[in-house]
Amino acid sequence: MFLFVSKLLPLFVYPLGLACLLLIMSLVMWWRRSRWTPIPISLALLILWVASSGWMSSALVRSLEWQNLPSEDLPTAEAIVLLGGATKPKTPPRPMVDVSEEGDRVLYAAKLYQDQKAPLIVAAGGRIDWRDGGRSEAADLAELLNAMGVPSQAIIQEPDSLNTYENAVNVRKILEQRGINRILLVTSAIHMPRSILIFQRQGFEVIPAPCDFLFAKTSGQKTIEGTILNVIPDSDRLAQTTRAIKEYIGMVIYRLRGWL
Repeated sequence: MFLFVSKLLPLFVYPLGLACLLLIMSLVMWWRRSRWTPIPISLALLILWVASSGWMSSALVRSLEWQNLPSEDLPTAEAIVLLGGATKPKTPPRPMVDVSEEGDRVLYAAKLYQDQKAPLIVAAGGRIDWRDGGRSEAADLAELLNAMGVPSQAIIQEPDSLNTYENAVNVRKILEQRGINRILLVTSAIHMPRSILIFQRQGFEVIPAPCDFLFAKTSGQKTIEGTILNVIPDSDRLAQTTRAIKEYIGMVIYRLRGWL
């Protein structure tokens, strides 16, 4: 129930969900012939415009992604922990396991292993029955890691977790049996600040290994054309703003539950 509620309630504060609620409110006010009807419509438009602008999306995303910028040469660890949320199950018509936008996580974990940064990879992630179903994401991650040259004996699957907190708890149970405490944590850069706090709370020595950066440093010149395009609404920017808000909400909820 907590999982379902955690997915549902933030819709009322995400830009798109909040704008929809305001538009529904405006329809009710219009039906009642209220002279205040333009107010919720204007608020909905403002929210969508600001949230889908380049300035807002880049500021929010970078406030999270740039907290743990990777060093040129990451230190070694006892294990690489690869968090799920990077694959789509092998269901028809997909011919194989697909990777999502966060698929860089799998590529980076495999590279770290090939670079001999750690001798094993823990692939962590279950799958929500009422969303995707099928086998665990840990199994999908293991399949992709195998395809990229990581041997099966170097992969440990954690197939039961459905959120980042459960990732950390279940991985701790697995690795403490092997006496492993120092880990390279691989996840999307925007998700890294919350993930570090959760794994540290479980007693791990965490070396952040972020990837899947949505915004990178550029040396390009600012132009009038770029400035104009930066204020034009864009659906990708709206999605990025929503992801950042989701992370901040997650931090608040996890802290209230004592998970951080």
